[in-house]
Amino acid sequence: MPHAIRINAHGGPEVLRWEEVPKPAPGPGEALVKHAAIGLNYIDIYFRTGLYKPPALPATLGMEGAGTVEAVGEGVTDLRPGDRVAYATAPIGAYSEYRTIKAERLIKLPDAISFDTAAAMMLQGMTAEYLLLRTFKVQPGQTILIHAAAGGVGLIMCQWAKHLGCTVIGTVSTEEKAALAKAHGCDQPIVYTREDFQARVKEITGGRMLPVVYDSVGRETFLKSLDCLAPYGMLVVFGNASGPVPPFDISLLAAKGSLYLTRPTLATYTARREELVASAAALFDVVQKGAVKIEINQRFPLKDAAEAHRALEERRTTGSTVLIP
Repeated sequence: MPHAIRINAHGGPEVLRWEEVPKPAPGPGEALVKHAAIGLNYIDIYFRTGLYKPPALPATLGMEGAGTVEAVGEGVTDLRPGDRVAYATAPIGAYSEYRTIKAERLIKLPDAISFDTAAAMMLQGMTAEYLLLRTFKVQPGQTILIHAAAGGVGLIMCQWAKHLGCTVIGTVSTEEKAALAKAHGCDQPIVYTREDFQARVKEITGGRMLPVVYDSVGRETFLKSLDCLAPYGMLVVFGNASGPVPPFDISLLAAKGSLYLTRPTLATYTARREELVASAAALFDVVQKGAVKIEINQRFPLKDAAEAHRALEERRTTGSTVLIP
């Protein structure tokens, strides 16, 4: 029988169990995918801990994967067995050797993109696409701040923003991560463990501050991120690695310069099939041009997903991480 990583209760990495599961069969409108690689993302930790609630327990985690279509259900006409596909916006269930998924959520892979690369980039890369091109459409000549610049999303965003003509400031936790971010388009890495990033932003910009801050850290960075914005600037909070942002008085946005605040999700920005296809196409374009390089710096066997979660939570990872069934 095939295997999957499942949780029977919320908690730490130890709740991730390698279990035998029945091989699924595709229903109408679905495809059966045999995974070749699975993406590791911080949202997986949110589901594991219970910050985000799965539909039911036991649950198979994971939002992103790549592999081969093994079978299709009734009504599926644009996919066939043998097609190379990837996804990143489906319901959880990627931590498995096989899964069924709605065919409309699958994207066919260009021949030049490997399964490992696809599994490492779909969620993070399409996140970078909507953040930079749609949530706040960056313009050439702008200076922007990206938190966690050496992480999976961060490295992609730094490269893509540089490609679009931006000057990129990024926060990182170590000198090693600063060097990595700088090698991937970050003009001004700030090691936040020894520097006040708000003060450095003020220094770098000559006091003008920024039109946008992209923040996936949450609680620890929220207030100082607001202070990095120029009047009418936008804070884009798209994650909370340090914990959720606590409630606050929205008059704070007025006091700090008529600021904008948004909390977007990839699910919303790719809800329609045409949005999903366009986002993936934009990502494939910059990757195949070489403007964005996908750095897979960690690989774990799928059965060792608990150790992968520990590494991610302890900030021992850089770039992207994939799980191999």
